[in-house]
Amino acid sequence: MESYSFAPAYELPSWPFVPPPELDSDAVVRHPIVIVGAGPAGLTLACDLARRGVRAVLLDEDDTVGVRGASSRGICYAQKSLEIFERLGICERIADKGITWSFGRTFSDEQEVYNFNLKTDSVSAQPPFINLQQFYVEWFLVDRILELGLTDLRWKNRVAHVTPLDGGVRVAVETPAGNYTIEADHLIDATGANSPIRTQLGIDAHPSRSTDRWCISDVRFKKPLPTERWTWVDAPFNEGRAVWQHLMGDGVWRIDYQMPEDCDTAHISKPEVAGARLREQLGPGVEFEFVWIGPYGYRDHLLDRFRHGRILFIGDSAHVVSPFGARGGNSGIQDAANLGWKLALVAQGQAGDRLLDTYDAERRPAAAENLRVTSRSARFLAPRTPAEHTLRRAVVALASRHAFARGLVNTGRMSVANDYPAAPHLPEGARSVQNLPLRHADGRPTTLMQLLAEGTQCLGLWFAPTRAQAEALADVAASLPLRLVAVGGDSDLGTLQPDDTLARQLGIAAPGDLCLVRPDAYRAALLREPTPASVAAAVHTALAHG
Repeated sequence: MESYSFAPAYELPSWPFVPPPELDSDAVVRHPIVIVGAGPAGLTLACDLARRGVRAVLLDEDDTVGVRGASSRGICYAQKSLEIFERLGICERIADKGITWSFGRTFSDEQEVYNFNLKTDSVSAQPPFINLQQFYVEWFLVDRILELGLTDLRWKNRVAHVTPLDGGVRVAVETPAGNYTIEADHLIDATGANSPIRTQLGIDAHPSRSTDRWCISDVRFKKPLPTERWTWVDAPFNEGRAVWQHLMGDGVWRIDYQMPEDCDTAHISKPEVAGARLREQLGPGVEFEFVWIGPYGYRDHLLDRFRHGRILFIGDSAHVVSPFGARGGNSGIQDAANLGWKLALVAQGQAGDRLLDTYDAERRPAAAENLRVTSRSARFLAPRTPAEHTLRRAVVALASRHAFARGLVNTGRMSVANDYPAAPHLPEGARSVQNLPLRHADGRPTTLMQLLAEGTQCLGLWFAPTRAQAEALADVAASLPLRLVAVGGDSDLGTLQPDDTLARQLGIAAPGDLCLVRPDAYRAALLREPTPASVAAAVHTALAHG
């Protein structure tokens, strides 16, 4: 039997357990914000709050990132997530370590049926996607949190029980040095798909488990493959089943093979079986070493509500979707960015508790849309009925010759920033604004995210206001969490150079128009003839006042 070599296992960082001060006191200490779970969503939220000058306690039962013994897990980080990481100060580190890509090819059998370039419609300073093993992103977030210095990051602190209170939450915690209890004004559950908090509270997640089975091979090749996302709908080298192929950091390739539904997961994960698959795909002479091999199935779930009193659920504790299109981890990161500025304004006394209700009003519809999209991808990749098989064969046959059919080939609609529906606090709904490169009036470069990184406030991008107009709004802006920035014009506001791309993205029609952009880079309102009263009303509406 042929032997296969494995690369040395990743050495994950670890951080020391530090006995918390509550162990030495009988008093129950109250903290404004307690986050449970140091995965991508929980760490992003803690980092976002710290970047805004807000303290939080983060509890995690482990002392490291990632999962011991595993490798890649989540790997595709979408543009909206990268823009969030830019504001938090880690995007450059992710880009340096990861693989930037925008081009993908889709094959049926041995024929390319279509390709795509996600950069075509992008005006952001960040690329459409960067591939990087999940533990690196978590690692970089921990480093940044420690650098910012406002988060009490407690390793080896396991939450044993939570008790909802009228005005907060009581949290019982177990540690290697003993147990203690704290209280929180708000508790955020970021403990993942198997949330013990959700289970303890008896909250139904409406789970649905798929019978679809896959096997991951994380591999390093002696001769590199093209740095593109390649997908096979029905690969001839995998018995007519699907295959994905991605490059990640450290020169490691992630190749996902769809397996028979009744497969023996232990058997398909054996090195000799995984090696045979690779040789079938790339030829008998291919030279490689394994980094990790692992089977997976997937499930989905969606909570009815993401807020239960003073407890809020983010990431996989709130929603799980199938992995097609990288909509899972990215959605959790974007949950955190949506909730972070709202918690910050509430904690700082600049907004009321009703603002936190808008987290559920926005992020649950986003999760429902992601679930709908990924479920369609799953049915395309694993048809359940003869009719679905017939439809897929017809779509694939037409795609290589007809443009209309290419949009129907569904190997995973790639993650995008979700739009938010119209609501009392968003009369027109909201759409994410890309992180445009911009320039100050004196020529210094900046970006939208850099403008939003300065405090927790809305951004009023005002196109060519006159000096008199700016003076009229100065007082009202000073009384609100609002920063006015002129784009052109002759006012005394800190100005940006005129930018047609920015104007088009915001829907600006004429000089004097003002676009209100929220701290999470979503457009909240467009005012055609702004007055002190209309600007104040728009900010109050966006913050769910009244």
